[in-house]
Amino acid sequence: MTDRLQDTSDDVILLQVAQGNERAMELCITKYGPLVWSIAKRHVQDHSSIEDVVQETFTDLWKSARRYNPDIATESTFVGLLARRRAIDYARKESRRPKLEPLPETESFLEPALESSAALRCQNEDVRSALKELPEETQHIFSLHFDKGMTHPEIVEQTGLPLGTVKTRLRRGLIDLRNTLRRLDSGQPSIPAT
Repeated sequence: MTDRLQDTSDDVILLQVAQGNERAMELCITKYGPLVWSIAKRHVQDHSSIEDVVQETFTDLWKSARRYNPDIATESTFVGLLARRRAIDYARKESRRPKLEPLPETESFLEPALESSAALRCQNEDVRSALKELPEETQHIFSLHFDKGMTHPEIVEQTGLPLGTVKTRLRRGLIDLRNTLRRLDSGQPSIPAT
């Protein structure tokens, strides 16, 4: 069977992978590895991330080879499109991550230079009282999201609210909370949240 895989046309490897043939997967990696690598290299910068994209691509290929249809595209096109999707997804995910900078020397931590920041002066009591000014339904969503660690879709499932409503209430609540805390910090009278 492995000889047959090596001697046949391009469009038989993925069909064998779809049937769970590990030898076919090895041949797939050997044959399409350079293609996947070059596609990943176009979208991702560092070497270890390129390796991650290549690995994710072949893992996804192992799982989704049954979707391959030789009447629609060649194997190299199917593999190339899958690799491109994985690389673009990876690049987007990385672009959303904050860039980490090295921490300064420990001596700079000893200086209380940031003490004037409103965030550092903010007291727990201030936050609690500002939270109580939010509408009750927003307080409930805040509790689910921040206290229980639920994601937006989990909150939707729990409350039955539309996803857009959950996101909007969280965002408006955060804005109202920020404005209330700024007023408290500046000593201005508190205006009810809208």
